[in-house]
Amino acid sequence: MATPRVAQPSGLNFSMDTTRRENYDSGQDFVLEYGELRFTFNEVDFSERCEQAALKVGFVGSRLGEEEVEDLVNLVVNGEVQDPASALGEHVNDCWPDLAGPSERSLVHWLRRLVFRGAWLDQRVMEGELDIDFDWEGNSFSYVQPDRDGEAIELAPEPSWGRVAYTPR
Repeated sequence: MATPRVAQPSGLNFSMDTTRRENYDSGQDFVLEYGELRFTFNEVDFSERCEQAALKVGFVGSRLGEEEVEDLVNLVVNGEVQDPASALGEHVNDCWPDLAGPSERSLVHWLRRLVFRGAWLDQRVMEGELDIDFDWEGNSFSYVQPDRDGEAIELAPEPSWGRVAYTPR
């Protein structure tokens, strides 16, 4: 299993051709690496991607406050929240046995994976390899391949952490 990094080693596992890929770059505050890919993020972009990932897996149900986002970013970057700045950080520590587990099944793994996947998809859109299509009936977005008559790409489903979701006090 390859080991990409978000400032420190993580556990993402993707298989892709990297020979013609450009690297995603929105700033130099955070770095995520996988194989030959090196994605760099500014603080706002990375924080928003972490929050969106947490929403996607059902770990949070709504937008977070500044201190909660700080704890979430610390979780994604460091794999833990040592000194919680918010109730979210305390919740992570209280529920740690349910959030940890084998690397490919942990909350940290999936948050990192979704941050990476989002940036990877955005880069493919910027390079013209993918387009974004909006489904008005389903009120959702999908990625389509313009060189394959708009065929949608299927993203791997992510597990749900709704059973141990953080609910603000």
